[in-house]
Amino acid sequence: MEDCPFCKIAEENRTLKEGKFVYVVLSNPRLMAGHLLVIPKRHVYALTDLTKEEKEEIFEMLVEFQGKIISKLSEGCDIRLNYKPYVKNSRTHVSHMHFHLLPRYFQDELQEKAEKFKDSLYKELTNEEKITITNKLSS
Repeated sequence: MEDCPFCKIAEENRTLKEGKFVYVVLSNPRLMAGHLLVIPKRHVYALTDLTKEEKEEIFEMLVEFQGKIISKLSEGCDIRLNYKPYVKNSRTHVSHMHFHLLPRYFQDELQEKAEKFKDSLYKELTNEEKITITNKLSS
């Protein structure tokens, strides 16, 4: 896609590693120092769009760079995938499948800012919801 920033990522000179199917890059904008993105070279929207080879290389890069983050940058590392086809492209959202690797510390800035909203976001799983969702996803 010509208007996709991730399809042109190689031009930005922030690539840490390039595989046959995947880039690992510094995120810009970032949530914290060391925030990385693992991005398929091919423009895809969801995990279901990936080939077996792309999935394998993505997983290898996630494992490799999670290990590097934990051993060299921080105590922990979040790995996130956000698939939001209903959100338009912006500075902080790109409709090209990618994973975030976030160096994390106990009580880091992200935790402190997000923690105050956590309790209001989580809801108890009702029996009706459990039955409905289980039936939909089990067939």
